[in-house]
Amino acid sequence: MTMELNSRDQGQGCKLALCSLTLVLWGVFGARALDNGLARTPTMGWLHWERFTCNLDCEEEPDSCISEQLFMQMAELMVSDGWKDAGYEYLCIDDCWMAPERDSQDRLQADPERFPSGIHHLANYVHSKGLKLGIYADVGYKTCAGFPGSFEHYDIDAQTFADWGVDLLKFDGCFIDNIQNLEDGYKNMSLALNKTGRSIVYSCEWPLYMMPFQKPNYTSVRQYCNHWRNFDDVYDSWKSINTILDWTSSNQEKIVDFAGPGGWNDPDMLVIGNFGLSWDQQITQMALWAIMAAPLFMSNDLRQISSQAKALLQDKNVIAINQDPLGKQGYCLRKGHKFEVWERPLSDLAWAVAVRNLQEIGGPSSYTMSVTSLGRGVACNPGCFITQLLPLKLELGFYGWTSTLKTRINPTGTVLLRLEQKRA
Repeated sequence: MTMELNSRDQGQGCKLALCSLTLVLWGVFGARALDNGLARTPTMGWLHWERFTCNLDCEEEPDSCISEQLFMQMAELMVSDGWKDAGYEYLCIDDCWMAPERDSQDRLQADPERFPSGIHHLANYVHSKGLKLGIYADVGYKTCAGFPGSFEHYDIDAQTFADWGVDLLKFDGCFIDNIQNLEDGYKNMSLALNKTGRSIVYSCEWPLYMMPFQKPNYTSVRQYCNHWRNFDDVYDSWKSINTILDWTSSNQEKIVDFAGPGGWNDPDMLVIGNFGLSWDQQITQMALWAIMAAPLFMSNDLRQISSQAKALLQDKNVIAINQDPLGKQGYCLRKGHKFEVWERPLSDLAWAVAVRNLQEIGGPSSYTMSVTSLGRGVACNPGCFITQLLPLKLELGFYGWTSTLKTRINPTGTVLLRLEQKRA
């Protein structure tokens, strides 16, 4: 079978369904993780793609083209504006950093006009700020934007990245001619990265490009990758966020149990602080990405972000849910016509619960639920303290096992709760 896997937007369909899942204990499931000691909690950082795409015009748009200046400015802000302290550690370059051709020694090279000092210099600068540098390459013979791919160059490219001081590789799946080469390419790059001896987080898009043709083998994916994309690229729109959540809930029985320390399902970037989402929709993305134990890669302009969006992205209580050391991905507990409820087990017998208003019409709506239905019936047995974290932090108090909890949620909005049997 021959094919061209050359699209960022595979357009997989999804269907709405009632969401239920029986948790399988991680120790029982026993899926092996990539043995590089990295991504023990979901990776956090900044990635340029959604906000800055493939802007190459530094003459007309010097402040938004893909250049070393852009990444140096973002590195400075990640430190000075509290992003690093909040946990956002990786500054990541996506597609369009390369020169059109490899160098005389067959190595990838940065565009000499937009990255005049080279990637090694940029990595040193990023490291001097206490941050880590991520870079982008592709399993095929070209990247999605048409720059040199890594096909048949996995070892030399891995060593080049290690020599430069790169700390994360996002490995895309465009322009590969068949399924076997796709699968082998992702495995070979994983082995090549480990062979360098440098600690490099490996971010794959293997299932995304495999899925239109055959079911991904997530056991294998997890053995080779630290996180992996399953679905379409995120866009700065509510339709995009909604579709990602619908796909995840409809396919959760296939993917949730494979997430855990060392390997995570990646629903793509946070677009909070951009243009396309209302405030309630930004809250929904932050809350559900925390429930899903998703890597948190912002794609926004840190030079222009609002104080409100900044506070949401740096909310330490929400980030604590995302980074919870138990490492269990949450899931959609139930979906109705107007609301859906997600939950996630946390360490110390705590639970996170998100209630999402699915309506896109009207005003705020109330939703009442029995606490016995939450956390597999044990979250509040015999009782629990409930704290609302989003949209505002509120101490809701003690709830007995037979209590009911009433929330009021704006259209397309979410209420995020933390349930604990003891006060923190």
